[in-house]
Amino acid sequence: MRTWFITGASRGFGALITEKALAKGDNVVATARNPKTVTERFGDLPNLLAVALDVNDETQAHDAAKAAIARFGTIDVLVNNAGFGLLGAIEEATAQEVEAIYRTNVFGLLSVTRAVLPHMRRQRSGHILNFSSIGGYRSSAGFGVYCSAKFAVEGLTEALADELAPLGIFATAIEPGYFRTDFLERNSLSISPLEIADYAQTAGVVRQKAKHISRNQPGNPDKLAAVLIDFVDMQNPPVRLPLGSDTVAAIEAKIASDTALLERVRAISISTDFDKADAA
Repeated sequence: MRTWFITGASRGFGALITEKALAKGDNVVATARNPKTVTERFGDLPNLLAVALDVNDETQAHDAAKAAIARFGTIDVLVNNAGFGLLGAIEEATAQEVEAIYRTNVFGLLSVTRAVLPHMRRQRSGHILNFSSIGGYRSSAGFGVYCSAKFAVEGLTEALADELAPLGIFATAIEPGYFRTDFLERNSLSISPLEIADYAQTAGVVRQKAKHISRNQPGNPDKLAAVLIDFVDMQNPPVRLPLGSDTVAAIEAKIASDTALLERVRAISISTDFDKADAA
């Protein structure tokens, strides 16, 4: 029996993972800004602890981790799921919008991770699942600020994987593509109100596409949750887990593009080393 600590557990991926972990008989510390939304959805179960947590509040993160240990004794899986998106060209985004994205998607993730890690280190075991996105592997017009935050999540996860491996703790970036959740709806996606005409053919096109894609995404969120429940049983899990056929296609396309880029600029790239004579 594992103990899961899940942020943003009242809806979306967080709620589905909570549901499946509870059904398996695992313990779940399900956090949300309003824990009542958790108990209203899942009821009062002996293996469920609903905890108030705004990931932007570091003190609250430490309190939630302590409550988890007091109730269940361990935290075996941390799911950093809480976050939201921002749609608009980079120039269209205000400083406040950019700061809000980073405050929740990056700094909030860091606060919760730092609160949980002392307990995992003491156990010499655990697995951190950081929700990234295909946008954490390749960026695109209209989602530049959001993707940049997910790039940060990827970098943090890679470093965590290296730092924690000797301690028996794993870290994995979860990379969903477009899944049929409410991510493109107003309760999960902030849309920059400023629209600059010069970006109509790039970010503007993405704004329009988002309206049609929402609720028609190819990914099945129920299947994603089921995959993650089984994934934590994997021996030596990978540092990245791409999920969705669109994610696989996007990664393959970027690898091909980067390979072509290296061939194109290889001579320039290696020309910046010291000459052997100079180095001597």
